[in-house]
Amino acid sequence: MEITDLPLFSMLKQRMTWLNQRQDLLSQNVANADTPKYISRDLKALDFDQMLSGSRSTGTSMMATNVRHFSLTPSRNGKFEDHETPDQEFSPNGNAVALEVQMIKVADTQAQYQAAANIYAKAMRMMKTAIGR
Repeated sequence: MEITDLPLFSMLKQRMTWLNQRQDLLSQNVANADTPKYISRDLKALDFDQMLSGSRSTGTSMMATNVRHFSLTPSRNGKFEDHETPDQEFSPNGNAVALEVQMIKVADTQAQYQAAANIYAKAMRMMKTAIGR
């Protein structure tokens, strides 16, 4: 079993993948801010409850010895659902992208990615400390 297969690391990996795909989608919105009839898109938010009660991995998992235990194994599909999110009323050319709103979303996504990367790094340091390295 690899360390990246642990539930904490796989959940962080999924979160960082989602944030990366969201950043790509937001950059497309910014690039098309002047494109006629373009409607901004965004990814549907990750559902934490679904991640907690989601599918079990096919690999090794911890045994629940108490009814209060729950699985932290995220789904492994790698693709996230996107949807249209018009930021404003349509402009005369049919465009519905507010550049200011998109830039706020980009900054928020960047901050969330940095937080996830920091948690990942701290967890790795904790694991190294636990094994005596």
